[in-house]
Amino acid sequence: MKNHAEKSTEKRIIAVLLLFFLFASYILFNILKLDFFNYEYYKDKTFDQVTTTSPLPAKRGSIYDSNMNLLAASQTKWRIFVSPKEIKNAEKADKADYTKIIADGISAAIGENADSLYNKIKKSNVLDLTLKKNASESQYTSALSFAQKSGLERFISFEASSTRYYPEDTLAAHLLGFVGSDNQGLYGLEYYYDKTLSGTNGYYVYAKDANGNELNTEYSDYVAAEDGYSLVTTLDSYLQTELEAILETARINHKVENRLCGVVMDTKTGAILAMATSSPFNPNTPFILDEQSAEKLNSSGLTYGSDEYKKYKNELLQVMWSNKAISETYEPGSTFKIVTVSAALDSGAVHLTDSFSCSGSAKVGGWNIRCHKRTGHGSGFSLAYGLQMSCNPCMISISEKLGADKFYSYVEKFGYLDKTGIDLPSEASTIFHKPESIGPTELATASFGQRFKVSVINQITAIASIANGGKLVTPYVVEKIIDNQKNIIFDHEPQIKGTVVSEEVAKEVSKILIEGVSGDGGAKNAAVSGYDVAAKTGTSEKFDVLDENGNSYLRIGSTVAFSTDGDSGIAVIIVADEPTSSVKYGSVVAAPYVSMLLEKALPYLEFKAQTEENFTVENYVGMSVETAKKALTEKKIAYEIVGGGKVVLSQTPTQSSCFNSAISKVILYTEKALPTTVTVPDFSGMAIKDAVKTAINTGLNIRFSGSYNSESRVSMQSLTPGSTVKRGSVITLRTISTDFED
Repeated sequence: MKNHAEKSTEKRIIAVLLLFFLFASYILFNILKLDFFNYEYYKDKTFDQVTTTSPLPAKRGSIYDSNMNLLAASQTKWRIFVSPKEIKNAEKADKADYTKIIADGISAAIGENADSLYNKIKKSNVLDLTLKKNASESQYTSALSFAQKSGLERFISFEASSTRYYPEDTLAAHLLGFVGSDNQGLYGLEYYYDKTLSGTNGYYVYAKDANGNELNTEYSDYVAAEDGYSLVTTLDSYLQTELEAILETARINHKVENRLCGVVMDTKTGAILAMATSSPFNPNTPFILDEQSAEKLNSSGLTYGSDEYKKYKNELLQVMWSNKAISETYEPGSTFKIVTVSAALDSGAVHLTDSFSCSGSAKVGGWNIRCHKRTGHGSGFSLAYGLQMSCNPCMISISEKLGADKFYSYVEKFGYLDKTGIDLPSEASTIFHKPESIGPTELATASFGQRFKVSVINQITAIASIANGGKLVTPYVVEKIIDNQKNIIFDHEPQIKGTVVSEEVAKEVSKILIEGVSGDGGAKNAAVSGYDVAAKTGTSEKFDVLDENGNSYLRIGSTVAFSTDGDSGIAVIIVADEPTSSVKYGSVVAAPYVSMLLEKALPYLEFKAQTEENFTVENYVGMSVETAKKALTEKKIAYEIVGGGKVVLSQTPTQSSCFNSAISKVILYTEKALPTTVTVPDFSGMAIKDAVKTAINTGLNIRFSGSYNSESRVSMQSLTPGSTVKRGSVITLRTISTDFED
């Protein structure tokens, strides 16, 4: 038998073995846990500790206009960096002052102070130290050349990044938008098509040892970046430039406080040819206020840098960036009367042969609703006359015959109750009466475009349906999406939402509007010499802001117009929000500028002129005097011969100049003496007959544009008053009529 001591020893051995077994089991369990159960976790941890990832940013796609003119693009910037740790390790091994060599060489390449770079590198012991964040292509090339020639490529590294730039600066800024610091789209097309433009970033993963040296291991990986696609828009840079310039002219002339906006649309397809808001910001520097916004901030009385100052500046930036034609709503006023008349004719509620009356006001639901013509338009006038004269009581009578339900159904058919679906962000929705809320008063005021709000893009889209024969189209901005090899990824197909009125009704309403412009209608200031233009003006009250007596005092003046040529057609709208000049009517603050734009756009788009009232001067230089005289006589153009020579040496006006042939003449010089000069008078406010007399007495030829009748007066002139020009030079006088309050 075992004694007590042996038994104790045996127990201790068993206990030790048991403890050893338990410990071994614990170790084995953890090994299994590490190797099998948590393998992926610890592999990722190891991967994170020994690897470095270098991003390979995708190049953002470009944006072009319809003629492939570049509107937005990405350019490469370079980060130039070094590894101070590697430099110091090499300096110890090679006994060389690489820091000094690098600082001197790189400073010359990137335009930085050598001593500053030297101290920056010496005081750091990191693996990655940036010497230049946004180096240009030339700085990169110079730094790379230095690194290669000096044999220091192992210490100096380069990383490409993409930055956005807009070569035309402010052109189409509100439509294009801009990008943020990470190259992500923030506004406009840049935001709406951000995923399309961005592409997919790539990356390069590589392992480093404890000293920061790159290792060639299984952890290395490379994924190439996929560049973004590019956009080919419907915009025409020429029309965009003209629209922006015209809006700025209107803003200054009429002291418009809350900006203007304008749109040019292809009525058949819905393509946006131009879209602008005054005053455009520069998307290259989007956080710098435009001149008008900066003036508001500076005159606010707020302390620079205060919270209130920063808040107000941010509010001004938000307004400055917003695309007024898309993101804001307004009361369309009398431009909506086109819809009221079209709906009534299409439904059969009224006919062209019906007669109407206006005493200057109409009583509806206990309210006395006035016409813009306080004395009234009389009785027994036609529907066409009521629309051309923009008579409110006439529209009220039409809407009563149409009825609230039918009226509402046509508002819906014209697309007002839905967004247009344009490919731009932040499109505003219409604010309209609910069907059950349309009583007699609501129906009456809505018939002439008051007490509800629509977006500008919605309004021009609705009116474009009358221009194109009754089809409601979807407006759009991007025509094609292409890759970096110019292969087409997407090609837009025009989308027709439906028919709003019959083609016959659309043609009848168009005819009425054209006659209103060419005759004595309210939209006569939108006339363009030689072309048929259909137009309607509007002036609406703003009920959001009232004076101390509860009355509205701010106005919105607008004009919508269109012209067609065969299967082609364009529509134009200009809206002036809060003009503060003495006259605030759409017929004055918008219609003349629509005319100016169409005067540029129609010949440019090769619309055929119906008539030509102006004479285009030919080249007579080099002709014999007799030949030139015969040519001018045949065209019934007055002329004057200066000098006794037999050959024409120079002429005024020059070739291709355009003037009114009835009151102008060509001056032919037959000697080398310089032509005589004259001083340009100030024609502002002159009646046409006085302007003609003044021009003839001064020795200037005239070309009239705009509304041309006995009541018209000169509003703008092409030659600066007081300037000196050659006798016989052509001055363009834009005339408008101010006798219409709408």
